[in-house]
Amino acid sequence: MLEDILFFIVAFISEVIGAIAGFGSSTIFLPLALFFVDFQTALILVAISHLFGNLGRINFFKQGLDKKIIATFGIPSILFGIPSILFSFLGASIVGILSQDILKIILGIFLIIISVLFLVRPSLRVPTNRNIVITGGGISGLITGLVGTGGALRATFLTGFNLEKTKYIATAAVIALGTDVTRIPVYLSQGFLLQQYYYYIRDRP
Repeated sequence: MLEDILFFIVAFISEVIGAIAGFGSSTIFLPLALFFVDFQTALILVAISHLFGNLGRINFFKQGLDKKIIATFGIPSILFGIPSILFSFLGASIVGILSQDILKIILGIFLIIISVLFLVRPSLRVPTNRNIVITGGGISGLITGLVGTGGALRATFLTGFNLEKTKYIATAAVIALGTDVTRIPVYLSQGFLLQQYYYYIRDRP
């Protein structure tokens, strides 16, 4: 019971931080969730929590949903979003093939690289060159589907568009929601959500 309470507290705090920063809820939540459950279970539980968190961010920052940003070709939701969603499906499909130890190593390496990168270059902005943005979307989606967290990488690319904060958070949330909707069914089809954890979803805070 205590572990369940701690799990939900970690989930709540992670989503609050993610809402304020515009990214990072899964980056915080997933490594901590591994103290409570195995990797595949953590992956699906964090993904579902992330989905609801993104719905909340979209609703809270809906004034930032600029139609030009969401619908016009040549902007974040197209150049970055579509590759991110497609490769999220690919990454999620690979999870069942790899061992959990390998996935944990990939997650650890990714978190170390991102942490060092932000420490060395805290104001890093990737150029919004078409090819770079498309590649970045693909890599971000692949990592998200594979190890459940790509928000930090997504933020690195999206900040290059110099979006106003509410527009940035809303746009990032829409793209992240797309990856969640894509990868969660793949996780479920591979049996990652065991019946004993159903109440984690039903009784989530």
